[in-house]
Amino acid sequence: MNADTSVGTLFDTLHEKLELQWPGKHRGANRGIKAPASDETNAALVGHLNLIHPNRVQILGRTEIAYLDSLNEASRRDLIDQLFGSTTDLIVIGDGSPVPEDIKQRAEASSTPLFTSVQPTQQLVSFLQYYLTNLFAEKVTLHGVFMEVFSLGLLITGAASVGKSELALELVARGHRLVADDATVFSRTAPDILNGRCPDMLRDFLEVRGLGILNIRAMFGDSAIKQNRNLRLILKLVPMKDEEIRRIDRLYGARSTRTILGVDIPEITLPVAPGRNLAVLAEAAARNHVLYLKGFDSSKLFMERQARFMENDGL
Repeated sequence: MNADTSVGTLFDTLHEKLELQWPGKHRGANRGIKAPASDETNAALVGHLNLIHPNRVQILGRTEIAYLDSLNEASRRDLIDQLFGSTTDLIVIGDGSPVPEDIKQRAEASSTPLFTSVQPTQQLVSFLQYYLTNLFAEKVTLHGVFMEVFSLGLLITGAASVGKSELALELVARGHRLVADDATVFSRTAPDILNGRCPDMLRDFLEVRGLGILNIRAMFGDSAIKQNRNLRLILKLVPMKDEEIRRIDRLYGARSTRTILGVDIPEITLPVAPGRNLAVLAEAAARNHVLYLKGFDSSKLFMERQARFMENDGL
């Protein structure tokens, strides 16, 4: 069992944000929350009390407790038996509701983790679903510098010493934000979404040859750092000679697609040569891709305009 999936780790990570409390003894702290891929019961991750499609993390609030209180003794005992069945890894009672005594006793007896919170149950479901979805998502670590440029997740890649960190530093100085240097952990959080974040060890730092390790947060402030971002574009820096640059398609540029964890990400090969302002080019690439995502294709518009001019000349 991965320590990151334990109930104790979840509590330590989210107890302040979700105002979680652990009444009684901390039983079941080492219990792991099973990932969907390894779960043969088809149980969902997080949700309100549901015994037809049970959840690994069962959320109870005023509505669920009122329903329990409406049952006769035998029906209530049967429901609680199902609640503490094999699919339940954690129970959270929200809305500031008191813990029913029979649920508290069963939790202690079965070493089932039990949390309470004053926050609304719908909010608890949303936060816990987001946390666990990211935790269990497919992951890959990629080399490069991950930036937020004009609200776009941009991964700068290339060979060693090509100028990735220098470009990143220039972009930060121009008001953009650093997510991660050298190694970014990308998680597939949806069928077409890769979310990138920085490993804790590297957070806030950028290595620039000749200057060493720089603390970007200390130098430029909190606004220069972004905790995570969805990857939308890859910028590959490649040293090129004039002859190689001239061979690049002048209309469409050097564009391709890179598949990462089954998600297709557009990639632009950006020539590195003396006199080229890489920061301006990176900003232009980001702006142009934002327009493209909105349905604005500059190359297509240019071709259409050229076709119209040719038709007019023919008349």
